[in-house]
Order: sequence, then structure tokens, then C-alpha cells
Amino acid sequence: MLAAQKQRITDYFQAALAPLIAGTELKPEIVLERPRDPSHGDVACNLAMQIARPLKKNPRDVAQALVAALRANAAARDLIASAEIAGPGFINLRLTDASRQEIVRVVLQQGPAYGNSTLGANKKIIVEFVSANPTGPLHVGHGRQGALGDALSAVYQSQGYEVTREFYYNDAGVQIATLATSVQARAKGLKPGAAGWPESAYNGDYIQEIAKDFLAKKTVAAADGAPVTASGDVDDIESIRHFAVTYLRHEQDLDLQAFGVKFDNYYLESSLYKDGKVAATVDTLIKAGKTYEQDGALWMRTTEYRDDKDRVMKKSDGTYTYFVPDVAYHTVKWQRGFTQAINVQGSDHHGTIARVRAGLQ
Repeated sequence: MLAAQKQRITDYFQAALAPLIAGTELKPEIVLERPRDPSHGDVACNLAMQIARPLKKNPRDVAQALVAALRANAAARDLIASAEIAGPGFINLRLTDASRQEIVRVVLQQGPAYGNSTLGANKKIIVEFVSANPTGPLHVGHGRQGALGDALSAVYQSQGYEVTREFYYNDAGVQIATLATSVQARAKGLKPGAAGWPESAYNGDYIQEIAKDFLAKKTVAAADGAPVTASGDVDDIESIRHFAVTYLRHEQDLDLQAFGVKFDNYYLESSLYKDGKVAATVDTLIKAGKTYEQDGALWMRTTEYRDDKDRVMKKSDGTYTYFVPDVAYHTVKWQRGFTQAINVQGSDHHGTIARVRAGLQ
């Protein structure tokens, strides 16, 4: 149903309603819905049940009066084919064939602009999706997120929102350290299962490929960064880390380009530490009384926000758990002026959602 047709029906109901509520202070909202069962018609309205009690009348009697007024309205006949009463007082309408076919003419006339609106004008929204850790190749789950995030962004853009598509890169923390030591072990000639191979290392063949290119002192670049040239020094763990992360980001870029997904911005987790955002977030939570120390670690009282147990924020070795920078990152989203933030996440992120939400609250 076209918006203009919906407005016409609303106006017809308003006209039918006027004599029934004359002399009262009633200002009911006319809500038009699509019936769950198509056999019930094209449009359903519960207006009669809204006003029956304050008018001290039977809902079906009120519905009958409204239907009679609709049927008597000559201007409505080219749009409404029938009006029927169902159940305790629902009014079900069926549209004329001509009014249904009108949408085809409008679609052809407006072309790609059909369905667009300015509903979200002057509203900034950020859609974060894929956000795969640069520790390995993308998989089909990331493809799912890419399709959902890009499609959702397009829908919001069509409604006038200022949309930013963002990819958040976890380029810091334990997983990245593990990536670096894995590549370093391969560069030193070790293989998975061999003596000296790191227990928590990544064992995929792609680690060998990264190590080979690192030793060859190759240069790689991600979509949003400067080229990185490997030092080739197997003891230079910082060069290995930087090269490995950029290498995998480049591989992910190629997959996303092939998939037809583009991002407006790439946000690095490491920048949150560099800019003091993580420390500021932790300090804010401490000052708010939402933390406590136990067993040498700093905990957040997430049970106050419906989590099943409190969570460690800062471990006894001084490192932060993975959800802490995520809280800082989402705080930064609001600081950047976005009025709404949407995340498209994987099926293994349920726990993360609860903790990040608790931190933000």
C-alpha cells in the first residue's frame, strides 16, 4: 500500500470518527495494520475497540457505525472495495484492484528512487559489521555479516540517514601476540607439533605463507594504511606482528572487494590504547563504583546489569580482557556524534554483547 493511500484511509476514518466523538475530549490514534492472515483483508484497524469503553458502547456497534460511514463516503469507493467487522470489533478493509495496481505505476515512474524518504535526515548512524580479527582468512560467517551489514546500511541510506559503514580491527591483545609468535616460529623453521612450537599457536598453512613473505622482506598494504615492509629478522617480533596483521588485513580486503562490500572507515583497536580511551573508560567505571579488586584482578559488577556473573576487566598480569576495549570503542561511537549504533555480529558474540552493554550502561 502506498503512503498516500494509507493517508487517505486514515482521513476517511477520521471523518467517520468525528460525529462519534463530538463533544468529548477523545483523541484516538488511528492505527492501520496489515492482517497476519491475508484472508482477513488488506488493512485492519482497531479504532472501534479504542473508543468503545470511554463512549460506554459495544465495540461492534461502534465498528458498525464506522463501517457505515466508510461505505457512505463516495470519495472512498475507488480505494476501498469492502469494509467488514471481525471478532470483538476489528475493521478489515479490502482495497480495489485499481488501487493495488497503482503501486506498479508509481514504481515505474520513480524507478530506483521508489521507497526512498527523508525520514532519517540529519541523523548519523554507524553500522559496524564483519570486524574479523586479522588472525586468519575470512570464513562464510563473515560473508553472512557482510551481506547483512551492507544491505542494512543501504536501507538506512534510502531513508535519508547519514550512514557510516565501519570495520573494527582487533589489532591488539593476546590473539595478535599469538599471531606474531606463530609466524615467528614458522620463520625459524618450526612446524606445528615440533619441539619448541608454541602451545597456543595458529597452525594453518597461511601462517607459513606469511612467514615466507616476511623472510623475503616483501611489502604489503591494507586498504586504509601505509605499506609495510618486512624486516626479515626472525628476532624482530614487532616487525613480524606489524607485517602479519597488515598481510591478513590485505587478504581480507581482497575477499571483501570480490564480495562487493565497501567500508567508509576502519577503526583500529590499538588506537584506543594509544589515545588513552581504554584507560579513561576503566577510570570512569572505577569512579562510578562499578568495579572491585579480587585475587589481584580488577572486576566489573556486570551482575548489576543482568549478567550471570561479574567479569574480570584487568587481569593480575596487568592486561585487559577483550571486552574492555570494546566498551571503550562503543563509547567513542557516541563521542563521534552518532545517534544510533548497530552491530552485525557472529553467533559466538552473545557473551560479548551482555558485557559491553553492561559497561556502557
